[in-house]
Amino acid sequence: MDTAQATLCDTFQHHFLCCRRIGSLPWKELEQLLLLQPSFVLAILEKTINHPLARKHPSSLQYRRFFLSELIKKHECTGAEPLDDLYCALAEVLNSEDTTVCYKSYCLPSGDAVTLSENIAIISEGTTGLVTWGAALFLAEWAVENIDIFKNRTILELGSGIGLTGLVICKSCFPKKYTFSDYHHKVLQQLKENIQLNGFVLGKDHSNLAKCVKETDSAKNDSAVLLSVIELDWETATEEQLSHLEADVVIATDVVYDPEIVLSFSNVLKKLFQSTKVGKSLEVFVASTIRNSETYILFHTTLDEAGLRWQVLPEHKKRIFAYDTSCPVEILKLTLKI
Repeated sequence: MDTAQATLCDTFQHHFLCCRRIGSLPWKELEQLLLLQPSFVLAILEKTINHPLARKHPSSLQYRRFFLSELIKKHECTGAEPLDDLYCALAEVLNSEDTTVCYKSYCLPSGDAVTLSENIAIISEGTTGLVTWGAALFLAEWAVENIDIFKNRTILELGSGIGLTGLVICKSCFPKKYTFSDYHHKVLQQLKENIQLNGFVLGKDHSNLAKCVKETDSAKNDSAVLLSVIELDWETATEEQLSHLEADVVIATDVVYDPEIVLSFSNVLKKLFQSTKVGKSLEVFVASTIRNSETYILFHTTLDEAGLRWQVLPEHKKRIFAYDTSCPVEILKLTLKI
């Protein structure tokens, strides 16, 4: 397999494992290659449908069906003899039972991956927190390029959802401690399942604090990160409660999409700054997809009124994950006005 073929295989693999929109895959490039080498379709099949992660943690039944139908169509257009492997894969999918939960896997530069169990519906159980949003991927990419901000630090994530950003940081940026937080009980349940899914072992739950240590080989045990999952209500959280978290860095992604949330979010950020112990600094980063400019401006205004200074950070240089970039995403660094 030459470099171009390997690159195409990797692109299909990354897009397929995270269930990127079928139409966004590089089908034209594949068509051109298949005209010269029809059997190359089997290499794509192995990198996608038959990939070990996809076999163990499959994407939605509909997604796999659409993908295989398109793959078979491209192969049939070459006029080559039908390949049993393609039709056997399709038959297996057609005979599978549908579920409301699917898996998405995101490949990391290290060769590792983060796998998430997600709900197929965007809004489920009365919350949007059971799926991964673009700003979470954007901030995760930025974190991988800015490891020093997170390395050996104590991180608090507000509105963690099902855990994508935090799991990428824990696997790539070597924090000392990472606290995931959310409020919706279904989201917290799904979050804990995803933490376990990615090789972390949850301990006993004490007052909504679940400690877990990454399973590593003996050579890496010294650098294992301590993870916690807590239920955190922004409306009722006190400065004293927040101070016990002892966070060095606070992050949040896609949490200001609703004007009704903006005020409580800004208030909890201010409490976090005010609860930071004397002599200790706090860094806060908020990533937002700008879907509605009025809501985003309201967020800026509310931060100003809360006494919080904000600045837009430069975009990171390298894309790691495949996701929709039609809406801009910004990362704000927040500080307390003196």
